[in-house]
Amino acid sequence: MVKTREFCGVWKHRSLLRSETSQAEGDHRYKGFPNCHGCIDCTHIYVDKPANANGEDYCDRKRRFSVQAQVVVDMNLRVLDVFVGYPGSVHDMRMLHLSSLWERAESGQLFTGPHVMLSFGVRTNGYLLGDNGYPQSEWIVVPYGGLAQHPTEARFDNNQKTARGAVERAFGRLKGMWRLFLRTHKCNMDTLPQQFIAVCILHNILIDAGIPFDDNLLWEVDPDGVRRRVDLGMHAPLRPVCMELSTRDALILRDALAERMGAQ
Repeated sequence: MVKTREFCGVWKHRSLLRSETSQAEGDHRYKGFPNCHGCIDCTHIYVDKPANANGEDYCDRKRRFSVQAQVVVDMNLRVLDVFVGYPGSVHDMRMLHLSSLWERAESGQLFTGPHVMLSFGVRTNGYLLGDNGYPQSEWIVVPYGGLAQHPTEARFDNNQKTARGAVERAFGRLKGMWRLFLRTHKCNMDTLPQQFIAVCILHNILIDAGIPFDDNLLWEVDPDGVRRRVDLGMHAPLRPVCMELSTRDALILRDALAERMGAQ
């Protein structure tokens, strides 16, 4: 198996999110997500078939060889946490369980700032936004999903998708600038995690320095002359994770956020 590297608190975020409450309030409150600290998702780094490794392990569901990177970003697109190195066949939820992010969140070490009170007497110290590849939890808020939605649920899902778009924009900026990570390439699997982490650090430095990004870098012309958007290696979940994995408190947190949006 690929060697894994975890780097928690890229650049100056040594204690992930603990001192970021005021930033989280300013970034997310206007979208109806008070005390939200960022968004979580995975991106695939496409590679040539690793030598001396089981190709099926690295073959993702799009039948491309890849390595998974789990990333947390804030609304300013800065990388807050990255966990990279497992083969592309590993599910996003499995990646989460393998990372120390899960252990720290479940043990109450992740969100330790001031709490916010919501509807129904719900109290939250913080959470991330994710897609339906994760179950609703007390620290990851996902869409309701489904076809026949109540207007409150539809409003919530639209706002959640808009806010969660920060992670796609972050991947676009990062991979658009360091285009090696857009392409299938031969790499040293032992050093690939460090390379990706280094790029995340540089990505943050450029954002802090106010360096602009040209969105035209996210488009390319294919061999048929058709202009299309580049593949950022983000795989939407095939189906929502079973909500039976969610606790009552986790589901009430989402309901409280949805209720708050409806009251605004």
